Amino acid sequence: MTKPSLPELLHAAVTAVGGVERPGQVTMAEAVAEAVDDNSHLLVQAGTGTGKSLGYLVPALAHGERVVVATATLALQRQLVERDLPRTVDALHPLLRRRPEFAMLKGRSNYLCLHRLHEGAPQDEEEGLFDQFEAAAPTSKLGQDLLRMRDWADETETGDRDDLTPGVSDRAWGQVSVSSRECLGASKCAYGAECFAEMARERAKLADVVVTNHALLAIDAIEGAPVLPQHEVLIVDEAHELVSRVTGVATGELTPGQVNRAVRRAAKLVNEKAADALQTASETFERVMELALPGRLEEIPEDLGYALMALRDASRTVISAIGSARDKSVQDEDAVRKQALASVENIHAVAERITQGSEYDVVWYERHDRFGASLRVAPLSVSGLLREKLFSERSVVLTSATLKLGGDFNGVGASLGLAPEGTGGEEVPQWKGLDVGSPFDYPKQGILYVARHLATPGREGSRGDMMDELAELVEAAGGRTLGLFSSMRAAQAAAEELRGRLDKPILLQGEETLGELIKNFAADPETCLFGTLSLWQGVDVPGPGCQLVVMDRIPFPRPDDPLMSARQKAVEEAGGNGFMAVAATHAALLMAQGAGRLVRATGDRGVVAVLDPRLANARYGSYLRASLPDFWYTTDRNQVRRSLAAIDAAAKADGK
Repeated sequence: MTKPSLPELLHAAVTAVGGVERPGQVTMAEAVAEAVDDNSHLLVQAGTGTGKSLGYLVPALAHGERVVVATATLALQRQLVERDLPRTVDALHPLLRRRPEFAMLKGRSNYLCLHRLHEGAPQDEEEGLFDQFEAAAPTSKLGQDLLRMRDWADETETGDRDDLTPGVSDRAWGQVSVSSRECLGASKCAYGAECFAEMARERAKLADVVVTNHALLAIDAIEGAPVLPQHEVLIVDEAHELVSRVTGVATGELTPGQVNRAVRRAAKLVNEKAADALQTASETFERVMELALPGRLEEIPEDLGYALMALRDASRTVISAIGSARDKSVQDEDAVRKQALASVENIHAVAERITQGSEYDVVWYERHDRFGASLRVAPLSVSGLLREKLFSERSVVLTSATLKLGGDFNGVGASLGLAPEGTGGEEVPQWKGLDVGSPFDYPKQGILYVARHLATPGREGSRGDMMDELAELVEAAGGRTLGLFSSMRAAQAAAEELRGRLDKPILLQGEETLGELIKNFAADPETCLFGTLSLWQGVDVPGPGCQLVVMDRIPFPRPDDPLMSARQKAVEEAGGNGFMAVAATHAALLMAQGAGRLVRATGDRGVVAVLDPRLANARYGSYLRASLPDFWYTTDRNQVRRSLAAIDAAAKADGK
């Protein structure tokens, strides 16, 4: 029997999932196969509707080596594991004459911990919480959720939080889950043989394809403690999110509340001298944080430096003491010890990192109305980490609908620590870039409208002319509007204003769960949905329910964002254009994602309206426009209103 060709395999897979084979999908599959065979790195921009999941799964399965697929969203993970992979494996089995196995793997805290469930959270705020519900049914939502999870534990095969329907609050889940640092380990835990997290890891070790998320991929690569099984091929889907997710994993945080919890957890496990030293250091740190003002700390103030050194030294002493102390009066001693160690080790690690004062770290204060002040530290760049930890030992394919910013891959490639093919030398891995296009005819399906006549938006204050423009556009569209705003305050103001002006339902992010909002938005064509960041990337509503996408302004990062401003300054000090490399790139990526909400199917028609004249007038406007789908471009407000009215009339004529 001759070996099946890649086009044959792809055709079988596409047929199995009920899809339509696209030219770009074939091109992508061939490029992925070549990259895997050459052990090279590939950046693939594959527009919405290309079918990129099969474009990388089929060549990866055909190659035969273990592959890890890392995604950013739960929706895509579920699509891969519940739809694409089962059907693809079934379709390829007769041709490959083998049946590849697949599994999903997440971080330990995503799985229910049987020890925590049955023994309770040791020495914490909710201590004994389960016990009080044994005699009678609880009346609080938290208590009901905890008992529901007990019942669920007897039924679930995975223990995966995302399989629990309906879901529960973070507070409730925190009572039945542990971090990797808090885990007792399968050999020491009474429930080790039944552990859901361990079973997931064992399934992953046996699988040909392991589906995971960007955060776990980052932990596996950065922290030096292997979580994922050995793999020869890595595919990063939704790769535009990777740098942000890796930065999040590499960010440390200290808060007074966090330190106080560590003090309480350690108090029963160490001698009085060690406990008092940590308590005193905690109080000193809390006093400093009471006066903390938001912003970057280019130099560590003397009082903060003293408090951090005291925390570092006291926590080091406590860590040693916990390791040697044995307090037989503590019930469930190992669990208490692990939880206390995890808390104190985190404090020691962050305090030591900040006091070392690396030039490659950014330190800043944040202050929240609800949670108070926090001290944070993050890497100035993650490109070096990614270059060393992710790209040195395997072939990596990175794909997304938005990887070309300003018309090329250079910005994204540099942020990942890669150099274009033919440059960079032996020290820097090189990438090949491929844009397989989209099945959509963007110039005929969509209009990019820039409201050039509006005043340039300022940092604060109302924009009366923008509100007038927004109301007129929504009216012309007959509703059907997704409003993408640069801040929650702006979204709330627009929703309040238009609810008073128009006879159209206006849904607002935060007033209901995101899933319910999107469901209701799609169900009623006259409905509008307004919101901020998660809506720029998380809405998939094909058809007449979304025919107008509005962006209130170019989503540059805030000028006082400590990490972004530090990165921008670093580029400028190296002789580059910090604004274009950081702020404009950030805005281009968000705008490309936001504009992608409009055309989700071949029959979709509509308008992307940007209510910020800088997109037409500023020198960087052409760079931002080049990052968006190739819509027909206009600044003619009357033309756009006529077009929206015509699209609305056509949808109503079709009964939609």
